[in-house]
Amino acid sequence: QVQLVESGGGLVQTGDSLRLSCAASGRTFGNYAMGWFRQAPGKEREFVAAISWSGGSTYSADSVKGRFTISADNAKNTVYLQMNSLKPEDTAVYYCAADPTPRTMVSGRTYDYAYWGQGTQVTVSS
Repeated sequence: QVQLVESGGGLVQTGDSLRLSCAASGRTFGNYAMGWFRQAPGKEREFVAAISWSGGSTYSADSVKGRFTISADNAKNTVYLQMNSLKPEDTAVYYCAADPTPRTMVSGRTYDYAYWGQGTQVTVSS
């Protein structure tokens, strides 16, 4: 059973930084892709960034390019999301997810991700 546990969320001010972590356990994740998604109140869950465990393929939403960076530490089975220059519109619950299907490119589609963490709240005050 795959388990994903997010941490690192919190309340910050505009322009601050946060680093989210996602600890994965229960399987060998070598062929998986890992993604970060977020969901703000009253809105649909949206893609943020994704990475292959090999680190050779990454993909980010336009809204976070240049501000957020996704990375993976294979030895620790942990995926990170470094978030810089945070804005109030980044406020959301952030979810880590795992896509077990080998693909040519990492996916940004919610329905491709079979496993999800419980989420961590990020609140950016203006």
